[in-house]
Amino acid sequence: FSPSVLGTREHWDAAYERELQTFQDIGDTGEIWFGEESMVRIIRWLEKHKVPHDSSVLDIGTGNGVLLVELAKSGYMNLTGIDYSPSAIQLSEKVREKEGMSNIKLKVEDFLAPSAELSGFDICIDKGTFDAISLDPSDAAGKRKLYVGSLCRVLKPEGFFLITSCNWTKEELLNEFREGFEILEELPTPKFCFGGRIGNSVTALVFQRK
Repeated sequence: FSPSVLGTREHWDAAYERELQTFQDIGDTGEIWFGEESMVRIIRWLEKHKVPHDSSVLDIGTGNGVLLVELAKSGYMNLTGIDYSPSAIQLSEKVREKEGMSNIKLKVEDFLAPSAELSGFDICIDKGTFDAISLDPSDAAGKRKLYVGSLCRVLKPEGFFLITSCNWTKEELLNEFREGFEILEELPTPKFCFGGRIGNSVTALVFQRK
């Protein structure tokens, strides 16, 4: 991929500072990455596979924290969101407060250098964070390796990793996560047709840690 400002912390700090100000002004929680159907897709999978409501869930790059709020509304109780942008965590704290979801834990954390206490999760979820890392102008390939290593550290053996991406195909993601993970399922995403060929603009996969 071509390097992009979308891969820099400065971009996301500025973006979430704007969203935080907008939330304070008019109560708008901001953009939901990949739309509401992406959250529904994740929750449906968890419910279909009867994932216990007390399972520990980590939202990697939580942004405005709306996914965690929806998980809480669906009965999940052990929820943690991290983001390397302090403004994102401030925003997600405001959203949590507005929704009355005091059981959601939120922390400023860089997933590429996670703290020791960030470990033992049953489920990790990524909606766009791996995509952003892939666009980092500074050693994106190295940072993708760091990401996979961090995922191995924070996710329990046999834990589930649900990733939604608009930059990577299924085959490419299988290659990126080949060390330590096996594919369980590809989740259905909206299809488009262009030039007589059918494709997906978004890829959603479920991996299990070996």
